[in-house]
Amino acid sequence: MSANFEAKKAVVEEIKEKISASKSVVLAKYDRLTVAEVTALRGKFRDAQCEYKVYKNTLVRKAFDELGVTAFDNDLNGATAFVFCPDETSGCSIIAKAVKENPALEEKLVPKSAYVAGAYVDAEGVKKLAAIPSREVLLAKMVGCLQAPIANLAYVMNAIAGQKS
Repeated sequence: MSANFEAKKAVVEEIKEKISASKSVVLAKYDRLTVAEVTALRGKFRDAQCEYKVYKNTLVRKAFDELGVTAFDNDLNGATAFVFCPDETSGCSIIAKAVKENPALEEKLVPKSAYVAGAYVDAEGVKKLAAIPSREVLLAKMVGCLQAPIANLAYVMNAIAGQKS
Protein backbone atom coordinates (compact mmCIF):
# COMPACT_ATOMS: atom_id res chain seq x y z
CA MET A 1 0.00 0.00 0.00
CA SER A 2 1.16 3.51 -0.72
CA ALA A 3 2.19 5.97 1.97
CA ASN A 4 -0.52 8.36 0.78
CA PHE A 5 -3.22 5.74 1.34
CA GLU A 6 -1.89 5.03 4.84
CA ALA A 7 -1.83 8.76 5.64
CA LYS A 8 -5.45 9.14 4.52
CA LYS A 9 -6.43 6.09 6.55
CA ALA A 10 -4.83 7.67 9.64
CA VAL A 11 -6.73 10.93 9.06
CA VAL A 12 -10.02 9.01 8.75
CA GLU A 13 -9.28 7.28 12.07
CA GLU A 14 -8.50 10.67 13.65
CA ILE A 15 -11.80 12.08 12.39
CA LYS A 16 -13.72 9.07 13.70
CA GLU A 17 -12.13 9.50 17.14
CA LYS A 18 -13.03 13.19 17.21
CA ILE A 19 -16.62 12.49 16.16
CA SER A 20 -16.97 9.78 18.79
CA ALA A 21 -15.43 11.92 21.53
CA SER A 22 -17.62 14.96 20.76
CA LYS A 23 -21.19 15.49 21.88
CA SER A 24 -21.75 17.56 18.75
CA VAL A 25 -20.07 18.23 15.43
CA VAL A 26 -21.12 21.33 13.49
CA LEU A 27 -20.58 21.51 9.73
CA ALA A 28 -20.33 25.05 8.39
CA LYS A 29 -19.72 26.53 4.97
CA TYR A 30 -16.80 28.91 5.16
CA ASP A 31 -16.10 31.00 2.11
CA ARG A 32 -13.66 33.89 1.65
CA LEU A 33 -12.84 34.15 5.36
CA THR A 34 -9.75 36.21 6.00
CA VAL A 35 -6.89 34.92 8.12
CA ALA A 36 -7.85 37.37 10.88
CA GLU A 37 -11.47 36.17 10.88
CA VAL A 38 -10.44 32.50 11.03
CA THR A 39 -7.95 33.23 13.82
CA ALA A 40 -10.62 35.06 15.84
CA LEU A 41 -13.07 32.18 15.31
CA ARG A 42 -10.50 29.58 16.35
CA GLY A 43 -9.84 31.56 19.53
CA LYS A 44 -13.56 31.69 20.39
CA PHE A 45 -13.90 27.96 19.77
CA ARG A 46 -10.76 27.22 21.80
CA ASP A 47 -12.16 29.24 24.75
CA ALA A 48 -15.23 26.97 24.70
CA GLN A 49 -13.07 23.79 24.44
CA CYS A 50 -14.25 23.29 20.86
CA GLU A 51 -11.96 22.43 17.97
CA TYR A 52 -12.31 24.09 14.56
CA LYS A 53 -10.79 21.98 11.76
CA VAL A 54 -10.91 21.79 8.00
CA TYR A 55 -10.70 18.32 6.47
CA LYS A 56 -11.26 16.98 3.00
CA ASN A 57 -14.95 16.20 2.55
CA THR A 58 -14.19 12.75 1.14
CA LEU A 59 -12.27 11.80 4.29
CA VAL A 60 -15.05 13.03 6.59
CA ARG A 61 -17.64 11.20 4.45
CA LYS A 62 -15.57 8.03 4.80
CA ALA A 63 -15.35 8.50 8.59
CA PHE A 64 -19.12 9.03 8.90
CA ASP A 65 -19.75 6.01 6.66
CA GLU A 66 -17.54 3.84 8.86
CA LEU A 67 -19.53 5.06 11.88
CA GLY A 68 -22.76 4.11 10.09
CA VAL A 69 -23.97 7.67 9.48
CA THR A 70 -24.98 8.54 5.91
CA ALA A 71 -27.16 11.62 6.48
CA PHE A 72 -24.31 14.06 5.79
CA ASP A 73 -23.59 13.08 2.19
CA ASN A 74 -25.43 16.14 0.79
CA ASP A 75 -23.71 18.54 3.21
CA LEU A 76 -20.19 17.34 2.47
CA ASN A 77 -19.53 19.45 -0.60
CA GLY A 78 -17.78 22.75 -1.10
CA ALA A 79 -15.66 24.47 1.52
CA THR A 80 -16.68 22.87 4.82
CA ALA A 81 -15.32 23.53 8.29
CA PHE A 82 -15.94 21.13 11.16
CA VAL A 83 -16.37 22.16 14.80
CA PHE A 84 -15.98 19.36 17.35
CA CYS A 85 -17.68 20.33 20.63
CA PRO A 86 -17.78 18.88 24.15
CA ASP A 87 -21.44 19.87 24.52
CA GLU A 88 -24.52 20.10 22.34
CA THR A 89 -24.91 23.85 21.85
CA SER A 90 -21.60 25.71 22.13
CA GLY A 91 -20.45 25.33 18.51
CA CYS A 92 -23.80 26.49 17.14
CA SER A 93 -24.02 29.45 19.51
CA ILE A 94 -20.44 30.60 18.85
CA ILE A 95 -21.10 30.67 15.10
CA ALA A 96 -24.38 32.55 15.64
CA LYS A 97 -22.71 35.09 17.97
CA ALA A 98 -19.80 35.61 15.58
CA VAL A 99 -22.20 36.36 12.72
CA LYS A 100 -24.28 38.65 14.94
CA GLU A 101 -21.19 40.57 16.10
CA ASN A 102 -19.75 40.84 12.60
CA PRO A 103 -22.47 41.04 9.91
CA ALA A 104 -19.78 40.68 7.22
CA LEU A 105 -19.55 37.01 8.23
CA GLU A 106 -23.21 36.35 7.40
CA GLU A 107 -22.41 35.22 3.86
CA LYS A 108 -18.97 33.83 4.69
CA LEU A 109 -19.84 31.50 7.59
CA VAL A 110 -23.08 29.56 7.22
CA PRO A 111 -24.00 26.49 9.30
CA LYS A 112 -24.90 23.52 7.09
CA SER A 113 -25.86 20.89 9.64
CA ALA A 114 -24.75 19.20 12.84
CA TYR A 115 -24.31 15.80 14.37
CA VAL A 116 -25.73 16.04 17.88
CA ALA A 117 -26.04 13.10 20.26
CA GLY A 118 -25.84 10.65 17.37
CA ALA A 119 -28.50 12.35 15.26
CA TYR A 120 -28.51 14.53 12.14
CA VAL A 121 -29.63 18.14 12.64
CA ASP A 122 -30.36 20.32 9.60
CA ALA A 123 -29.51 24.02 9.22
CA GLU A 124 -32.77 25.17 10.84
CA GLY A 125 -32.10 22.88 13.79
CA VAL A 126 -28.63 24.37 14.14
CA LYS A 127 -30.19 27.84 14.40
CA LYS A 128 -32.55 26.56 17.11
CA LEU A 129 -29.66 24.96 18.99
CA ALA A 130 -27.81 28.29 18.87
CA ALA A 131 -30.72 29.93 20.70
CA ILE A 132 -30.48 27.52 23.65
CA PRO A 133 -28.37 28.91 26.52
CA SER A 134 -25.33 26.96 27.64
CA ARG A 135 -25.54 24.31 30.33
CA GLU A 136 -23.96 26.64 32.89
CA VAL A 137 -26.52 29.39 32.22
CA LEU A 138 -29.40 26.93 32.51
CA LEU A 139 -28.03 25.57 35.80
CA ALA A 140 -27.64 29.11 37.15
CA LYS A 141 -31.25 29.89 36.24
CA MET A 142 -32.42 26.69 37.94
CA VAL A 143 -30.47 27.53 41.13
CA GLY A 144 -31.96 31.03 41.07
CA CYS A 145 -35.46 29.55 40.81
CA LEU A 146 -34.74 27.21 43.72
CA GLN A 147 -33.34 30.03 45.88
CA ALA A 148 -36.18 32.48 45.19
CA PRO A 149 -38.75 30.93 47.59
CA ILE A 150 -36.17 30.73 50.39
CA ALA A 151 -35.12 34.35 49.84
CA ASN A 152 -38.78 35.46 49.81
CA LEU A 153 -39.45 33.53 53.05
CA ALA A 154 -36.45 35.17 54.70
CA TYR A 155 -37.67 38.61 53.55
CA VAL A 156 -41.17 38.00 54.96
CA MET A 157 -39.79 36.66 58.26
CA ASN A 158 -37.54 39.72 58.56
CA ALA A 159 -40.49 42.03 57.87
CA ILE A 160 -42.62 40.28 60.53
CA ALA A 161 -39.77 40.50 63.04
CA GLY A 162 -39.41 44.23 62.27
CA GLN A 163 -43.13 44.85 62.86
CA LYS A 164 -43.15 43.01 66.20
CA SER A 165 -40.29 45.03 67.65
